[in-house]
Amino acid sequence: MKTNNDNSLVTIDAAGESLGRVASRAAAILRGKASASFERYILPSVRVKIINAAQIKITSSKLAGKIYKNYSGYPGGLSFETLGARLARRGAAPVFRLAIKRMLPANKLRDRILKNLTVEN
Repeated sequence: MKTNNDNSLVTIDAAGESLGRVASRAAAILRGKASASFERYILPSVRVKIINAAQIKITSSKLAGKIYKNYSGYPGGLSFETLGARLARRGAAPVFRLAIKRMLPANKLRDRILKNLTVEN
């Protein structure tokens, strides 16, 4: 694998913005789409830091309507959790990480790209 020697840090302020808009901007930057030397198979060295993650703007219908599913693999092991319950239980950082993870391509680089993401409440 090749890496770019950029080592730049991009800070995104999430206060007052929606979860999806911040996550899509962060995913594009983490993927390296913002750099002129973008190659889909090269790991970019840009780092993204999201601040004020707990102050995102979420509507009440999204808090109750967005459902996360988890399946343990056993019969009867399908569990559901709303966005509001997950934010109350785990905070905003895991919600951001999952949203950004699902926006990245499912290949060998995804886990390595996600290591360049930090989320602060």
